[in-house]
Amino acid sequence: QVQLVESGGGLVQAGGSLKLSCAASGGTFSMGWYRQAPGKEREFVGRISLSGLRTDYADSVNGRFTISRDNANNTMYLQMNSLKPEDTAVYYCAAWKIGEHFPGKDAYWGQGTQVTVSS
Repeated sequence: QVQLVESGGGLVQAGGSLKLSCAASGGTFSMGWYRQAPGKEREFVGRISLSGLRTDYADSVNGRFTISRDNANNTMYLQMNSLKPEDTAVYYCAAWKIGEHFPGKDAYWGQGTQVTVSS
């Protein structure tokens, strides 16, 4: 059974940093982060290949956020720097079949962790 558990969310002032973690169990996947702000649809934040050598990011976070993964511990991270109030959202960890570019209907999702950035 696949399980994704996020942690590390919280309240931070604009310009601050947070680091999210996603502990995965039950398989090996391509992984990424999504977020959903109140009243908005879930949006792509970034993704990382199985090897960890390839990442890509949404334009809105590129240069501020960094995704990494520790395959020995089945954990993915999202380092968020220079946070802005518009980064406020519930952040979700996603895992999907290796070889697919983005999560499909069979993807797995974590429960989400709240990130709030105050101005």
